[in-house]
Amino acid sequence: MRTALVHHEDMTAARLLWEDPECEIERPERLTTALERLRQWGLEQRCLQLAAREASEAELGLVHSPEYVSLVRGTQTLSTRELQALSGQYDAVYFHPSTFHCARLAVGAALQLVDAVLTGAVHNGLALVRPPGHHSQRAAANGFCVFNNVAIAAKYAKQRHGLHRILIVDWDVHHGQGIQYIFEDDPSVLYFSWHRYEHGHFWPYLRESDADAVGQGQGRGFTVNLPWNQVGMGNADYVAAFLHVLLPVAFEFDPELVLISAGFDSAIGDPEGQMRATPQCFSHLTQLLQVLAGGRVCAVLEGGYHLESLSQSVCMVAKALLGDPALPLSGPMEPHHSALESIQSVRAAQAPHWKSLQQQGSTPILNPSTYSLEQRASPVSPGGPKFKAAEAQASAALSSLLDQLHLNPTLPVRTAVALTALDAALVLPADVLRQEGSAPQEETRAWARLHEALAQDKALTALGKVLHLLNGILDGQVSSGIAATPEPALAPTLDVVIRRSSSHGARRLLCVAVGQLDRSTDLADDGRNLWLNIRGKEAAAPSKFQVSVPLPGTTGGFVSCVLALVLPLAYGFQPDLVLVALGPAHGLQVPQATLLASLLRGPAGGRVLVLLEQGSTSQLAGVLARVLQGEAPPGLGPFSMASPEDTQALIYLRGQLEAEWKMLQVAAPQVP
Repeated sequence: MRTALVHHEDMTAARLLWEDPECEIERPERLTTALERLRQWGLEQRCLQLAAREASEAELGLVHSPEYVSLVRGTQTLSTRELQALSGQYDAVYFHPSTFHCARLAVGAALQLVDAVLTGAVHNGLALVRPPGHHSQRAAANGFCVFNNVAIAAKYAKQRHGLHRILIVDWDVHHGQGIQYIFEDDPSVLYFSWHRYEHGHFWPYLRESDADAVGQGQGRGFTVNLPWNQVGMGNADYVAAFLHVLLPVAFEFDPELVLISAGFDSAIGDPEGQMRATPQCFSHLTQLLQVLAGGRVCAVLEGGYHLESLSQSVCMVAKALLGDPALPLSGPMEPHHSALESIQSVRAAQAPHWKSLQQQGSTPILNPSTYSLEQRASPVSPGGPKFKAAEAQASAALSSLLDQLHLNPTLPVRTAVALTALDAALVLPADVLRQEGSAPQEETRAWARLHEALAQDKALTALGKVLHLLNGILDGQVSSGIAATPEPALAPTLDVVIRRSSSHGARRLLCVAVGQLDRSTDLADDGRNLWLNIRGKEAAAPSKFQVSVPLPGTTGGFVSCVLALVLPLAYGFQPDLVLVALGPAHGLQVPQATLLASLLRGPAGGRVLVLLEQGSTSQLAGVLARVLQGEAPPGLGPFSMASPEDTQALIYLRGQLEAEWKMLQVAAPQVP
């Protein structure tokens, strides 16, 4: 099995024994509801299930002081009154006689998951734990957190498995200051956190949660804080933060393991976060992280207090880890002005430390005093009209997700390959369908009449296979596919596929053409097709739906092209289907081509068709098939900075297009 699920029923034992409105939201039902939903959706059964073990006190000592471990151990024999008195010495914490056992299980679950992933027993996994951990410090409980589960897991991975570069992604809505303090001078751990901040007016009210807190000493640049200064951040804001801040830095860092502090109080409906990101957004975020570290991703539960939102979000992460396509994101993909201000600030603060951000132009750090008071979010009181409106919006979004799952079930065939007899020896993964059929001859010949090059026997045969595969994708029988055509017929076949898709109900079609492929001049520029040519002669945008960019010559340049141009356009366009055509002289190495295909699975809900030239398919088609199944693409190799020419091409295209495609923006537009 590719995915581990680690949990233990004993972690539901600890509960609040006295009245405390601040702490009552951290309750056992957080785990039981999430597990029940995983079972209902058939996801638990698809995972390798591991019962959590208790972490040893030596393992706890990787992060925590002996005195603090001893103090928590002593809570097992305290009375309720003594537990309440001790809890009152910490900020937003409660102890229970079972806390020590539960907290050791939470750490042990994270360590078991790390072991399973790093020994190759599974590719990735999810640990459902409580209490959470990311606020806990060396000698102090904090914010429901007793032991710092993810920080201990990172230390353990370094000590036990000899890792040198670990990425921690904390998408909980609260700043994980505990993790930051533990690793702030350690360049082997890159810590990224976004969090509700509101210029320091939101818990934990720390100056060091702002964008200009970048680490200490040798660890400068290895702490990346993205503060949200307004509530209401949604799918576009979260994806933009990944594309324009986290992923450029992460590719340059090149981690060996990704740990996710997976808090879902940043999802819609949660009373703590008051954000609007839908559960399916977390599926996209997980997929984006799976292209790093060879797919070695360990997600460990942190916060999340709206039970329906939490349980659906957990399921979305599990589906992504299992390789299922993410459901398309709903709503307009336009980041908020406040989100762009935050992105601009963190990019400026981090630019001195990361080449990937230096090469995209510098922007001044916005001082908090430059923000207007009107931009600060006012508290939303429970029971008030704003609270009720937010609850109604959350209920509608969560109900909509259930409808989407009903309308878009996981398809029995995730990937199909339509190749010719020349590629019959190609070895494919067992769960990839080798398609033998073809479209009806009348249909194939009718489409072939559009182009003389398709009249030849080999081209006509290949076209029939391509159309059959395309029909399967459009009819919902297959999620994604790979097809090969003779070299002279690739461009005409691509033109037919575009026209066939449009006539068969695809409302928005994204075509990423790599190499010497030109868009048909008589295709309507009506907004239904977005054409992006990589390896064009020059950077150009004749219209918002026709974009050309030269192929970058370095790994850093290619990553920047994909993250700063291709994916923002794709997520902004929200296509029904993505076509990737690797044409003559496309110039992509296998890791680059498969990374491109892997990242493009997200915007169209996994509906990707890759067209290749016959004769160049053997190794590439096999790796592409695995990637479209949800496996991680091979690594790009050492990071090398983009050339000045490639950088200027991206800056030029962003300037031409960002007014129309808001996901391209990396800074807040100037307000007149």
